[in-house]
Parts: sequence; structure tokens; C-alpha cells
Amino acid sequence: MNRWFAIAFLCAGVCAHGADMARPKAGKTEIFPLKDIKPGMQATAWTVFQGSEPEPVPIEIIGVWAKSNGPSDVILGKMLGKAKDTGVAAGMSGSPVYIDGKLVGAVALRISVFSPDAICGITPIESMLEINEFDKSRPVDAKTPGAIAPKSSAPAAAIPNDLLERLVAVGATGAGPQQQPLMTPIETPLIFSGFSPATLRAFNPLFTQMGITPVEGGGASSTALSAKPVAGWEKALNPGDSVAGILVSGDLSITGTGTVTYNDGKRVLAFGHPFMSLGPVEMPMAKSEVVWTLASSYQPTKLPNTTDVVGALHQDRFSGIMGELGDEAPSVPVHLKVRSLDGAGQAVKEKDMHFSIFVHQKWTPYLMTLTLATTLQQINEYADDITYRMSGNVDLDGAGSIKLSTMLAGSEAPAAPPVVLASWWGDKFNRLFLNPVSMPKLKNVECAIDLLPDRRVATVDSAWTPSTEVEAGTEIPVKVFLRPYRGERIERSLTVRIPAGMPKGEHRILFSDADTLNRIQNAAASGDRFMDIRETVSLLNQERTNNRLYVSLLEGRATYYSDDKTLPSLPGSVLNVLQTERTASRSLLGTTETVQEQVSLPFDQMVSGSYSLRITVK
Repeated sequence: MNRWFAIAFLCAGVCAHGADMARPKAGKTEIFPLKDIKPGMQATAWTVFQGSEPEPVPIEIIGVWAKSNGPSDVILGKMLGKAKDTGVAAGMSGSPVYIDGKLVGAVALRISVFSPDAICGITPIESMLEINEFDKSRPVDAKTPGAIAPKSSAPAAAIPNDLLERLVAVGATGAGPQQQPLMTPIETPLIFSGFSPATLRAFNPLFTQMGITPVEGGGASSTALSAKPVAGWEKALNPGDSVAGILVSGDLSITGTGTVTYNDGKRVLAFGHPFMSLGPVEMPMAKSEVVWTLASSYQPTKLPNTTDVVGALHQDRFSGIMGELGDEAPSVPVHLKVRSLDGAGQAVKEKDMHFSIFVHQKWTPYLMTLTLATTLQQINEYADDITYRMSGNVDLDGAGSIKLSTMLAGSEAPAAPPVVLASWWGDKFNRLFLNPVSMPKLKNVECAIDLLPDRRVATVDSAWTPSTEVEAGTEIPVKVFLRPYRGERIERSLTVRIPAGMPKGEHRILFSDADTLNRIQNAAASGDRFMDIRETVSLLNQERTNNRLYVSLLEGRATYYSDDKTLPSLPGSVLNVLQTERTASRSLLGTTETVQEQVSLPFDQMVSGSYSLRITVK
């Protein structure tokens, strides 16, 4: 009897432990120093298991594991109570831990996968408070779609012999010893709401490269089109509450959820480990509620819903994230309209998607690609033999707007047409956001896509004129022929004007698609490392569209391209001045011919290929 009484007494002690302090609130709090941590101490963590109210979780301190998280010390603890059943779950990152009412740190790491004990690693609060002191420097290990090379004035260290090749080869093949860290940050999976499995599979290699785990599920944000904090933000995100960083909100949603560690009344610290190691960041910060905490010996996780925006995240660092209540992070409102057309060109179905995307030079173009791809892959009319006719408008603050247009038909290419089209769309934003002079400020993005019920492709086949000997100052009749996909040859007639001042000799009439004319100008632009936003916008607006056939007269005089400018038939003296002013960062690319573009013929098809008709001016 005494034995059962003793057990009951101990159980009651554990249950009482954690209930001995009131739920933590925002405001300054006393710190429990890392140096005073001793094994056997009793602590209390606060985290949300369901709903929005955090619950106390008893923790038994095991000790301090020195230098176990890089250069940082980690406090080891055994979670009891509900956490013993659920395990150290994804979404618990940042759960504040207290001893005698003093803040110790944040639950941020876990040990092993199948351990029978809920052993957690606690990031000391001293490390997290350092985040407030960071400047705008960016970590080199940022999880972005493409790394940004760090600036350095020191020369790069030379790698001897073939060591670099060997390192790349080992990394590519997965050979060599595999390092499995015993202690890892609790997962903060990105939750994708409204995204198709096909899209996530197509982009999975890039997620893997960034070390990001995409998770399909709910959790869509209720604030679809605004990052403006809701009323009552002053009382939001107390320690222990769920907090979310929003990459996309609206009809499509991408969020990452963790737990608030500390709130001084204005600034909020959370996670206890990096979100995506972005360094300085401007991302909407929102409240979150937990639908359920899934217990699992392999991958325990919280199932959250993101609710109201209450501020903005400003720092994403090694020891946690920091945001400020009431701040508004910039975001880009996007409207996608998809229409399915019948053979007569009448709309039989429409789908409108509205969402907002957070602003980041690497992530914004990538998210534009991802959202368009999944929108197209989740329509019932998606099939192999359809054609996508796309038009878009991008409004920029202080730099005008960009008009975009293209067509894409199904092909035998390994990538699905929605992914190809979305990559073309994302590349335009990539060129804007990788601008080395200034960041673009996008006001609004509109995109309309028509799905046509057949494969519409026409290839330039040949051209004809009654006589190839012509006189300057005259017009000559020309016929051009195109081959469609599974159809009769297309014939178009037009006239080509031969300028009065055109020199005698052999020249060409070029019948071409858009890519043929865009290629040289884009190559010149890629060699200019300091093209500003206005020049980039100008160049994007000059691009020809691939649903037209372009007819151009080519003379045997050189043309040069500088920034977004085309400089035909330059006199030698002007060319010498321009070449003198050029630097290694600003190229001057030239071709041996000058293109006098005369006319373009519209087609409701994707035009490809080129054909040259040689003429002689007498």
C-alpha cells in the first residue's frame, strides 16, 4: 500500500510541476543564466497542443551539452506530460522554458528519431537575444533557390590540384562517409496549402537542395491580399503561442509555423533555430492555431492553421527568428485568371486565383513560378494536346509596367508544359530581382491564361518572291509558308519595302520567330552587370512574342547592342567612343548585320523556326 501511495505521490508531483506558474505574458522577464543550469532541475515549457492556448509541459533538466550545436552550448531536457506521448513535435520550436519563473531558453532541437524518451535540446535565451544586435548581413547558408555569393575583398583561397573536382564528384554521387548528426533542429516544414502533388514532385529536387521539407496540408492564411496587421495586434503572440511566417497567402498558401519564445511588448523571438537562414528579411508574421498535435515515434508534428497577420519578421538567424508586432512587410498581390476555351473560342470555364507573395530577391521569382505551375496543373482541362496562350502585366512603383505575352503548346519534352510555362514566367521576375543596382518594387501582378483545345504550332517552312533582283526604293511581293501541327500548309502574302538608300549588293529577307531576334539582344544584356530597373523593364518590353512571324530586311552593316539600346549602322568614330567608355561590367556586343524589322504577322499559334530569302539590290 505504501508503495502505491509513493507512486501516486510522485505522479501528482509531476502533474503539479508546470502548473506552479501562471501562463507567461508579454513583457520584460528575468533570465535564468546558462552558467547556473544543473542536472536534475525542474523546468516548465509552454506550447500549444490544440487550439490557441499554450499548456505547461514539465521538463527534467539533464545537463548542458557543450558545443553540441556548432559553437553553441545546448541544454538537454526530458519532456514529460503530454509531450512524453507526442514526442518532440515539429512546430514546438521556440516553446519557452522556465525555471522558477525565469526564462531559460527555447525548445529547439531533438535527439534521434525513434527514441522512447522525448529528449529535447534547449537553445539558451542569451543566444537568442543576440539576434536583436544583428545588422543587415546575410548568412552564407541561406535556404534560397540559388545561393548568393558572399562579398569579400580578400582573394579566394586556391584549392590544390584536383581536390575541387574530387569534392564535387563525391557530393554528386553521395559517396564517402555520411554524417548523421545526433542532435538536429526540430523540423519547421513549409506547409503548402492548395498545391498539387505533381507540382511538389516536379520541384522536389530544388527543395532537397535547399534542405526544405515540403508538406501538403491545410493551414491557409485568412489574410489573402494584405500584410497589414489586424486590429488588436498589440496583444498578440505571447510566449508559448503559435507563430507563423508567411511566404504565400490567399487561395494558395505557404507557411512555416513554430512557437513564440519571448515578447518584450514589441519584439518577438521564436523558433530557437533558423527558419531558412535568410538573415535580414521582411516577411509577414501571423498568429496560428493548432488543429491537432500528431503523436509519432518517427515524425511527430503539429497540424496548424495560420490566422491573422500581426507584424513582420525582420531577422532569420542561427539561434532563432525575430519579428516586430505592428510592422507591415511588403508583399506582391497576384491575380491569375485561367480560362478554358472551346473550338469556337468561347470560354466554357473560368478560374480566378488571388494570393500575395512575400518580397525576397531569390524567393519571389521562385514563388511566382511555383504558384503558376500548380494553378495550371490543378484544372480538369489539363491535357497533353492543349495550347496555353498567356498574357501578363507587372506594375512597378516608379518604373512603369511590363507587358508579357507568349504561347506554349504540348510537346515531347520531358518537362510538363505547365512547368515550362511557369519557368518562363518566373524568369522575368528573376531578371528583375537579380538586378544589382536596386530592388524592384512590384505594385501588382496580373496574368491571364487561355487553354486552347488543340496543339497550335506552326514552323516556318519557306518563302518566295517573283524576282530576287530588286531596285532600291521599291516594294516587292513576297509569300511565306508555314507548316502547322497536323494540318494544311499555311500561306501568307505581304510586301517588303526596299529602302531608297539601301546599298547595292546581296542582302537577306529574314522570316523568323521571336527567339531568333531576341537571342542576340538578350545575350548583350546578360553581359551588362549593372543594368538598372528601368533598363531591365525596357528590355523586357522590347522582347518579341512567339505568336507572331517577324519579317526583317538584313543589311551587311554591323549593329551593336548596349544595355537596353539597339545601335544600328554605327559610324566608326561613334563606335570608337563607345568602346573607349566600355568597362568589364558593361559589354558592347555586335553583329555583322543590321536588322530592319518591317512587319510582324499575328498567328493564333506558336511560331518557330526561320528562313532566309536572298535578294540582290541592283
